[in-house]
Amino acid sequence: MTMTPEEATRFAANLDRLVGAVEEVLLGKNRVIRLAFTALLSDGHLLLEDVPGTGKTSLARAMAQSVDGASNRVQFTPDLLPGDITGVSVYDQRSGVFEFHPGPVFANIVLADEINRASPKTQSALLEVMEEGQVTVDGQTHRVGRPFMVIATQNPVEQAGTYRLPEAQLDRFLMRTSIGYPDHASTIRILEGTDQRAHDQQIEPRLHADEIVEMTGLARTVYVDPTIHDYVSRLVDATRTAKEVRLGVSVRGALALVRTAKTHAAGRGRHYVVPDDVKALAEPVLAHRLILDPEAEFDGVTASNLIAQVLIETPPPSARQAG
Repeated sequence: MTMTPEEATRFAANLDRLVGAVEEVLLGKNRVIRLAFTALLSDGHLLLEDVPGTGKTSLARAMAQSVDGASNRVQFTPDLLPGDITGVSVYDQRSGVFEFHPGPVFANIVLADEINRASPKTQSALLEVMEEGQVTVDGQTHRVGRPFMVIATQNPVEQAGTYRLPEAQLDRFLMRTSIGYPDHASTIRILEGTDQRAHDQQIEPRLHADEIVEMTGLARTVYVDPTIHDYVSRLVDATRTAKEVRLGVSVRGALALVRTAKTHAAGRGRHYVVPDDVKALAEPVLAHRLILDPEAEFDGVTASNLIAQVLIETPPPSARQAG
């Protein structure tokens, strides 16, 4: 079953409503908000590398409000335990049985703030729920609700007392991006509203959580021409053979690029993917999956620059080929 043009038009209109709602809180950040919703509607998770005070918590809260869902924030610290995230089983003396007390991961949007400050053992507590949408405690499996998305943050400047995210966990984030500082006009609008604190701002739900789940399923039906699959495969191969790269993009990364390209196309009102959809998402989807050679890093090469170079050197399919 393939998405129809009418369904694509409706999908794009709904996405515009969601983005517009969050823009009421996070001013001047249309692209970042669209990327965040693209990750959500692609059944994925988002890693934000940003300095403090750029609106990460506001983004998570506003997204949850726009889809009539719940959001939780977890401040990761070195003493945080896995059970503090997933929940624990507590013995009830009256009933004589263990009862599961769900942790903050049981929400639609979970903000894992400064995830790299927790120990690797605690970080790994998120692996199962991010991959399978469930947590296992004392041998019992508990499903989290849908939609479900983890927005994790880490400070790219301050590295003291942090634990680098392992490659296996980085690979499970569908995208990586940053919010960044607002532009001049947006900063003025923020300053004009200093009488209202960020966490006091409320936005009306634009869609119900069930509609988000429906949109997620609909995004999977966007048509992808075989030439697009070939293009993605060539891009991924190019990252593996580049001399500056020690470890290239995995198969999971290639699948993620196709999946997000489908959502991106539907968000633009198209029921089919074009090369520009792939190009638009290549950097946020692929860059964090690369491990660069230490000498290349010393020379100033970055993963984002390398992805940009790969896009230049890998020709996309022409319209005639796609047809």
